[in-house]
Amino acid sequence: MSKNVSGDSTKIYKLADVKSHNNSKSCWIIIHNDVYDVTPFLEEHPGGEEVLLEQAGSFASEAFEDVGHSTDAKEMMKQYKIGTLHESDREKEKSGSASLVGAPSNETSWTSWLIPLAIAAAIAFFYRYFTA
Repeated sequence: MSKNVSGDSTKIYKLADVKSHNNSKSCWIIIHNDVYDVTPFLEEHPGGEEVLLEQAGSFASEAFEDVGHSTDAKEMMKQYKIGTLHESDREKEKSGSASLVGAPSNETSWTSWLIPLAIAAAIAFFYRYFTA
């Protein structure tokens, strides 16, 4: 199997196959149900190869998003995509994952203005209290 440089691979992989690629000789990871062969990137990874090897052969979506990778890093990862995970093995997206990929959830949209409003009300209260 060759690496698809364009990142447009439609090859389907079973989770068992991905799990067998879990070392420095062959390191595959799953991010948002896409399969990546990051073996050639191990030595170049800014966080060190250990970070990738910890996730080797498994789901790495949460770890990938927790780090907060740059747009450039997300663009670079396309060259390592070799396919997608079989439908029956796919990781279920968590309820809060919509905010990770760009669209805020309804819960965060109203709370994003609630805290600044409370702070503004407290400042107004203290201003009136101390100037009166």
